[in-house]
Amino acid sequence: MERTATPSLLPILRSQQQAEFLVWLLDDPEREASLAELSARLGIPVSSVHREVERAERAGLVISRRVGRTRLVRANGQSRFVAPLRELLVMSFGVPARLGEALAPIQGVESAFIFGSWAARYLGAVGSRPVGDVDVLILGAPERDQVYQAVAAVEPELGYPLQVTFRSLEWLETGTDSFHDTVVSRPLVQIIGADGRATSGSAAATHSVAH
Repeated sequence: MERTATPSLLPILRSQQQAEFLVWLLDDPEREASLAELSARLGIPVSSVHREVERAERAGLVISRRVGRTRLVRANGQSRFVAPLRELLVMSFGVPARLGEALAPIQGVESAFIFGSWAARYLGAVGSRPVGDVDVLILGAPERDQVYQAVAAVEPELGYPLQVTFRSLEWLETGTDSFHDTVVSRPLVQIIGADGRATSGSAAATHSVAH
């Protein structure tokens, strides 16, 4: 399998799959998984997971143990590099999960997306300027103060100002203004699905260049 491209949000990493592997493991120091589970959860071939585990263990970022024939991997809590690297990874790749977890319990949030430059970079677009904030689109009719409070609670950890826009549930399909045209013509990262649950999936309208 050909290696995925260098991630635009954090180009110091070798590939997108390396970023996804590291953020999943380092985000929770108690999380432990087999290579097969990592492969299934991340959609990465087992052979690629094995290579990432070998590299990360040599660097001291993860540790592994064997239970029978199964190799279990977890973050190395003794490494001084894990905490600062985790912070960078969460800021770069953990934004959808954090926002999804924060917004999912709020009644009336039917669907939610990240749009704009952050979404474009997350999906691999290259831009000439750093991402300044994260634009969040809420579809439905929630209590807005609850949304603002939830967003404010996760904003410090994510490291970006979060800008929230509210629209009706049908707006993506029925909107006609220029803002609608701009949003749907660029990448969207879905964080709350149509069932109101947090999702790690993405809905890329187009892979246009980030600004």
